[in-house]
Amino acid sequence: MIYALGRLDFSWDRFVTGLDNGARFIGRMLPPRIAQPDSLAKGLIESLEIAILASSMGILLSLPIGLFAARNLMPVWATWPARAIIAAARSFHPVIVAIIFVKAVGFGALAGICALVVASIGFIGKLFAEAIEEISLKQVEAVRATGASFMNVILFGVLPQVFGRFIGFATYQLDSNLRNSTMVGIVGAGGIGGTLFSAFQRFDYDFVAAILLSIIAMIMAGEVLATWVRGVFLEKGKVDGE
Repeated sequence: MIYALGRLDFSWDRFVTGLDNGARFIGRMLPPRIAQPDSLAKGLIESLEIAILASSMGILLSLPIGLFAARNLMPVWATWPARAIIAAARSFHPVIVAIIFVKAVGFGALAGICALVVASIGFIGKLFAEAIEEISLKQVEAVRATGASFMNVILFGVLPQVFGRFIGFATYQLDSNLRNSTMVGIVGAGGIGGTLFSAFQRFDYDFVAAILLSIIAMIMAGEVLATWVRGVFLEKGKVDGE
């Protein structure tokens, strides 16, 4: 840490000056004012739509990829390609991926959805594979002993052991995509981020404050919903287990 501080252009005077500039900036943001309600509502709805679609598609694609990446169930020739896909999806920040898709498919929500699908595969695929690798193989072997097919082994031997954790992964990814959907819009991939960036460019800081508060409210609502969903499924899992 000391070496890094010595190498970087950091000084206490700059920090104090930054605090003063930040205070003036926050002062220009207050009180918040919704200058363009239609633009704000459209951006929030689009961000929500991007997050839901990207999460749904990403989770569906992550299921087979995570399954093939599990080394306790799959042969090496299947796990290595699956893990390579997961590693590639995790290598770049969603904003970087969004820039690539903006160049590929153009400005708009499609680029944002594609970028967050990639991010979802990287996160959910890795955690799902790790969850499968931690299961008890006794239940899997018991299902196999009945002569069950591979899909039945997955449905009755693997999925019941990881279902509760997978619901937690999925709801967290939806919450994460809600946040990321506001970021990818800054580079033209749809959502409220584009509205926020435009407000910054116009120096319309009171509208910036209104947008930021709206984003916070949306994220908090998503967190409440995710907590409720986790509670419902986990409680159902306990009842089924009993």
